Amino acid sequence: MKQCVYNIGVEATIDVIGGKWKPLILCHLKRGTMRTGELRRVIPNITQKVLTEQLRELENSGIINRKVYEQVPPKVEYSLTDYGKTLNDLLFQLCKWGEEDICRRRKNGESIVLLDDDPETDIEEKAN
Repeated sequence: MKQCVYNIGVEATIDVIGGKWKPLILCHLKRGTMRTGELRRVIPNITQKVLTEQLRELENSGIINRKVYEQVPPKVEYSLTDYGKTLNDLLFQLCKWGEEDICRRRKNGESIVLLDDDPETDIEEKAN
């Protein structure tokens, strides 16, 4: 087995959930079980190939479950494992920070549209 060496703990975290797509996938799955097509709709810029690769990597890391239903057409659902749910606090903080940053940037005159506010972290609503 290959030995992994990390200089700091966050490297191990990024190794498992880093990149452009995995945090987005995980944030959507923390809301509940989803099918591949649903993930494609809520993450419109991801290709099917990349989505499949990212889901496979998260499954291999023990972060998500993949449940296949034996039917025609095939049905596959993804959900967080109990281990994956241990990321919920981290994912919440990432969403919260992003929404706070959007508020800050809007106050500085930037025009920013946030299409999918997470009701758990809706900073503007809580600020009113």
